[in-house]
Formats: sequence, structure tokens, C-alpha cells
Amino acid sequence: MALTVLLDLRLKPEAVLGAEAMLRDILVGTRAFEGCLGVDVLLDCDDPAHMILLERWASADADAAYRHWRAGAGATDLGSLLTSTPQISMFEIASDI
Repeated sequence: MALTVLLDLRLKPEAVLGAEAMLRDILVGTRAFEGCLGVDVLLDCDDPAHMILLERWASADADAAYRHWRAGAGATDLGSLLTSTPQISMFEIASDI
């Protein structure tokens, strides 16, 4: 079953300008990862240091493989730009509602 993941990011104020270029590079690998159906970046209209990545995955297994890769060989320096640990929320479509 497809999975939608919201990754809530809070940037350090001094990192806002540099974050766009870093995310652009990071998301090349994310979007190319097997099972990734797409990633959109949502920018908070009232807070430039707040963004949400809306990720769509073919399955929970694909997402788990991606998270495992990012924790190891695919690790990035994104954490250095953040004020706190990203909040991750995972959703499945309720097709019977």
C-alpha cells in the first residue's frame, strides 16, 4: 500500500538561505530512490525557517529502505541546518472512507 510521509523541518534562522541549495541536492537522491513516487517541498508562508517535505512512497518497505539508506551510506549534513530533530508523520490512504 502506498505511503505518504510528512517530514517537518525547522531551520536555524541563519541557515534559511543555504538550505534551498542543500535540499535541492539531497532531493535528487531521494527522488531517484527506488519506490519514491515524488517529493514536494512546502514552505510556510509565515515562517521562512519552517518547511514540510511531502513524500510519496510506493510502500512502507520502500520508505523503510530509504530511511535506512539515509541513516548510513546516504547520510547528509541536513541536520546541521536544523534547530531540532525532524518530525516524521506517516499516512496511508483510507480508501473505504
